[in-house]
Amino acid sequence: MEHLINRTIRFVQEKLRGAEAGHDWFHIERVYKNALKINEQENGDVMVVSLAALLHDIADSKFHDGDEELGPRIAGEFLQGIGVGDVMITHVQQIIKNLSYKSSLGKIDFHSKELDIVQDADRLDAIGAIGIARAFTYGGYKNRVLYDPAIKPDLNMTKEAYKTAVNPTINHFYEKLLLLKDLMKTKTGTAMALQRHEFMQLYLDQFYSEI
Repeated sequence: MEHLINRTIRFVQEKLRGAEAGHDWFHIERVYKNALKINEQENGDVMVVSLAALLHDIADSKFHDGDEELGPRIAGEFLQGIGVGDVMITHVQQIIKNLSYKSSLGKIDFHSKELDIVQDADRLDAIGAIGIARAFTYGGYKNRVLYDPAIKPDLNMTKEAYKTAVNPTINHFYEKLLLLKDLMKTKTGTAMALQRHEFMQLYLDQFYSEI
């Protein structure tokens, strides 16, 4: 197992060289560590959890013209090349396909304990101090305004509306980040999310006081 994990780490590090800072190797590493920590209590298949966490953003659709099949395809081809079995490959691909927040806005037909674990790990990295930093990093990457009181958060976005949204970064807190605490799937992930959620609320209080 260790050999396969190390090969996967090297592959991901190379593929994400030069990636946008909120979706780079360090994001993957944090999600991987969070996933292992959650899995210690949730008892999923550690190999599936590890591979899915490491490969979940190998080709994030928002950086590839909205192509939601590219990431699972690249992951599958890589895993096949290092000798992972077909059943495990399919499981990892299904996790990658159904992991993102935007996926949850549409219809999801796949469910597994391992998906819940990796999804919670990914969502933890979207909240708290790291989540705030990532939100503004991506907002800067897309040249979005920080805050515009004339543009109200859209709290009822469809999956397609979410994919094409260009709202101010502060709106993203209300449209996604503050919602994640109540969307966690595992008991361990939920407990880990509480303090990060509270920190975001404190940040917003400070932000508005400065405004």
